[in-house]
Parts: sequence; structure tokens; C-alpha cells
Amino acid sequence: MSGMLTTTAYRARERPPRMPWTALQMPAASPPPSKLLTVLAALALLTGLALWLRGQEAPTPGAGPDGADDAEIADSRTPPAGGSAPSAQALPPAPATGASVAQARRDALRSAFERADDLHAYLQALLPAARAGDPEAIWLVSRVYEYCAPYAGDPAAYAGDTDLFGRMKLRTSESMVAARERVSRRCGRFGPRDGLGAAAILVRQREAAGAGSLAAEAALLAAGEPLDEAAGYRRDLAERVQRSDDPEAYKALSPAMGVLASGDAAYDGMVAGDQLAELAWQLAACRLGQDCGAQGSLMTEYCANGGVCSQDPAEDFETFVYEGAIPRRGAEVVDEMVDSLLEGDGDVEVKK
Repeated sequence: MSGMLTTTAYRARERPPRMPWTALQMPAASPPPSKLLTVLAALALLTGLALWLRGQEAPTPGAGPDGADDAEIADSRTPPAGGSAPSAQALPPAPATGASVAQARRDALRSAFERADDLHAYLQALLPAARAGDPEAIWLVSRVYEYCAPYAGDPAAYAGDTDLFGRMKLRTSESMVAARERVSRRCGRFGPRDGLGAAAILVRQREAAGAGSLAAEAALLAAGEPLDEAAGYRRDLAERVQRSDDPEAYKALSPAMGVLASGDAAYDGMVAGDQLAELAWQLAACRLGQDCGAQGSLMTEYCANGGVCSQDPAEDFETFVYEGAIPRRGAEVVDEMVDSLLEGDGDVEVKK
């Protein structure tokens, strides 16, 4: 597309003051981390995750992985009963080229997020790289916060609601209870004092976007907090996400491309403007490698947080969409949309 706009062209919007991080924030007056520091932190992160995924113990509560006192996040609560760290067999070997190394590292970190039984321990493993300004690490910190926030705000109330949903005996009660219990198990070491609320999530997303995370930039647009309000920026961002083939960025952008985009001329000719478009971006994310299985974060958050559940707890997202969420005619339209996203190279025309 001619006259392509770049990310750096959109930095005019005044940012709110930095909010103190409970466990990750570098002092506001600190200079930006050096490139060497970032690289070293990234290597340390991969090494730490590899050891952790092999079943090593999580960092000692009260002392972060870099020796700092992370009292509010690394507290003395014990891991949930029966919880264990997954094995490291899914970690990819180090490829030869720089680009593939970066993608393999990204994929390994995201896979670890999806597979971790204890997201508190997983968060601790991310801290050194997040403090050093690594965009993927900071983005995944925001993902932990977002996933665990509904539980951490009031664990007792969350458990009570889960029990209530189970006793209601609705057609989707089994799936909802399974999803909420999964969140409770994975987030069991977080609580109200950790402050995993909407404000904290936005802070992490802004930090990650500022460091270069496309997924975080997309998430901010979906949350109504874009880096810039201009229509040109919104379209440029959607086009950059489409070209990126980054499943997390597709998933993060999807709410902004649904009904929120209805009537917005910035997205003319794009897959945008209704619920089917939002689903299409999410299904495209699945086909690009997002974990869309029955226990993946996408299905879990849809069900546990949004109450949109399959009647079958073992059903994956794509099956749920095509067999239960949309009519046959809608399925044909969604297929066109997904194909346009994955095969298109700019503007797309989709018949509705």
C-alpha cells in the first residue's frame, strides 16, 4: 500500500504518568536499558524458563529472580494443590538465523504461558527480562495479569460464584465450572494485594507497546487506549497486524475489528465492523498458531470471564465457532474473511 505509515509516526498523544510497578517497574528515573543488558536478560530468561519447565522449584518467595525484594508478587503463598510445572520438551532448539531465533524465543515464552500450571511462578521467571525492557516479556506479564485479574480481585467470591454456576445445572455449567476452576488453579497464588486490575494491565500494555510489542499496541486499541487517535493510525495498525502473521497480535486486535469498528471509515475494505469479523480475526490467530484448544487461554477467557461457553468442555475454539456460535451462512462468510486475512496483502473485500 502506497504511503504506508509507520509506528513511529504516531507518538503525539500525551501519555499518563508512569504508574509504580509492584514487581516489574524499573525506577522512573532510570535510563533506558542498554542493548547488551536486554540481550543478557533475554538469554537469562530462556535459561530460567528451561530450568523451570524441567521441574525446578520456583524462585524463593520474597526475593525476585534478580535478587530484588518482590514482596507483593512473590509472596509466601504455596502453589495450588496438585500443581506442577510442565516439562521442557516443547522448548524449540536454537535456530541458526537471528529472525528465527527471535521467533522461536517468542513462541517458547508464549507456549510456556499456555502450559504453566502456576502462573505466579511463570511470572517470576519473566521478571529479569521485563525489567530490562524486553517487549515480549512485558507483554506476557500483562497477559498473566489479564488472565488472573478476575480471580485475584476476590478469590473467595470467585470460588463462590463457580460453585453457584455449577449448582445452576445449565447446559454450559460443566464447561464454565471447568474453565473457572482452571483459572483458580493456575492463578491460585495471586490475591487482592497484588493489584491485578484494569489500570495495572494498561500500564503493562503501554510499557510493552513502547518497547515494541505489536500485540500490546493492538490490545491498547481494542481497550480504547490507542497510542494515537488518528484514523490513519488505526488503519495502519490493523494492516501491520495483518502483515505480521503474529497470532497474539491478531487475537489482541480482534475486539477492535468487531462491532467497535462498525461505521469507522478507517477500516473501509477491511475485515471489520461486526461480530463475524471479530471471530474471523480470532480464527485466523488460531490458524497462525494461537492455542485455541479446549484448555487454551482463548477458550478459557471466553468462558470463565465472558460466560460464552461450549456445551462440551473438550471442544476447541474453531469447532465451537463453526458448530455452535454461527449459522451455516455465517460460516461461509467467516471462511471468506479468514482467507482474506491470511492470504491478502492489504485491503480486502468481503461479501456480507
